[in-house]
Amino acid sequence: MKKRALGMALALAFAWGTAAPVFAAPSQVQAQRPVQVQEKQAAKTLTGVRFGTSEERERVVLDLTTLPAYEVRTENDGQRIVLFLAGAKSQVVQPEISGSMVESVRVSAVPQGVKIVLDLAAPASYEVKTLANPARLFVDVQREYETVSEEEPAPGLKLSTLKRLDARGRLTGWVLEADPRRYRAVPALAKGMVPGRATVSAIADMTKAAAAINASYFAPSGDILGLLKMDGTVVGTTYFRRSAVGFAADGRAFFGPIDYSGTVTLGRQSLPVGGVDAERGEDSLVTSNRYSGPTTRTNEYGQEYVVKGGRVAAICPADSTIPKDGLVISVHGKAQEAFAPVKVGDAARVTEEIGEPWANLPTVIGAGPMLVKDGAVYVTEEEEEFPPDIARGRAPRTAFGVTADGRYLLAVVDGRQSHSIGCTLQEMAEFMMQFGAVQAINFDGGGSSALVVAGELENSPSDGEERAVGSALVLLPR
Repeated sequence: MKKRALGMALALAFAWGTAAPVFAAPSQVQAQRPVQVQEKQAAKTLTGVRFGTSEERERVVLDLTTLPAYEVRTENDGQRIVLFLAGAKSQVVQPEISGSMVESVRVSAVPQGVKIVLDLAAPASYEVKTLANPARLFVDVQREYETVSEEEPAPGLKLSTLKRLDARGRLTGWVLEADPRRYRAVPALAKGMVPGRATVSAIADMTKAAAAINASYFAPSGDILGLLKMDGTVVGTTYFRRSAVGFAADGRAFFGPIDYSGTVTLGRQSLPVGGVDAERGEDSLVTSNRYSGPTTRTNEYGQEYVVKGGRVAAICPADSTIPKDGLVISVHGKAQEAFAPVKVGDAARVTEEIGEPWANLPTVIGAGPMLVKDGAVYVTEEEEEFPPDIARGRAPRTAFGVTADGRYLLAVVDGRQSHSIGCTLQEMAEFMMQFGAVQAINFDGGGSSALVVAGELENSPSDGEERAVGSALVLLPR
């Protein structure tokens, strides 16, 4: 794969040492040296101060004749690092050091040792390390940086990896840009049906996808939570007005709010649909089509009407076989009582309303909230009534967007880990815009966030392994 680094690191001109505690004595290091060498170096003299920088850190190196015991502390709300070298002397003229994070280094003789003060531009994480031979003590101060590397996994695909450190913390994210003239974006169910769960990697393998990301929200069983439309058939419903992305046959993507309204009429009685390819609840009515597997898997506490050719073909107590060219209407409680007079042969009609443009699109994925609209941040978590675990705080995130010229953007950021703190919804919107999104929607995130490209998992899911999910958005070659 072709790679091009956009951020270049400056190499450090000195060796790394081994980690040392903040309060350290060098006795174990010195014990490995000949006794006569210890005696000659007993002065513990600071002979030089040097400075180096890389894209991730700035380093102050203290050259010593012998490693002394030392103490380190922070002052000025973390904007100053102070080291005390016990029993040491200094031969150093005041060093002239200035970096983006380390603004100055001051050396002074104090009673019983030497004090070194590092003044920082802002509070930052740091490490103090030692090297025994030659004797060195050095301070690594983390600096703000951002790098983006790119590779081309296949023709029409560009994978960008972003690594960033700023005052908020570390962030690592991936964006796959895809040419819609070469790839179709379609949803895929975990087991090829509802319910069911599988990892994004397994779904990508099953569909032979060039790439895949997790998509819909889902229940523990794998039932889809939100509207999902596949090949013109609704296979999941939403109970809120939520955001969705839909795809026309030519690959154009459409974004906006969507809701669902369904009605079942059997004989002379009509009732609203409570769910599609979903678990039947108390006093409710749900419909099951071919995407729900071979049978409804329901219990004996309801009634089911098998519909074929616009008529009731059979009435069953439970776990009915779902016809490939029809559907099953399953009722419980009050809904069951309402349909009690229905007989085999009665007329059956199901109407579904999802509005425009969704009714004319073969594929729709409902998730949300919106992140970007018409090239500007447009986060709609309050309007869409998302709970706090989705709407608030930083977390691993998954999103889908398009560029001004219609290219797809499949994005994932890691979170809840040392290498990446994750994003708020606002930050995820800004992340998408950084890679050219003019429209973008949030997908399920948290431990579900996963991006698979060319059969390889790119990110590091926060569970420590891939979570089994209900569906994925896959890219299939045209």
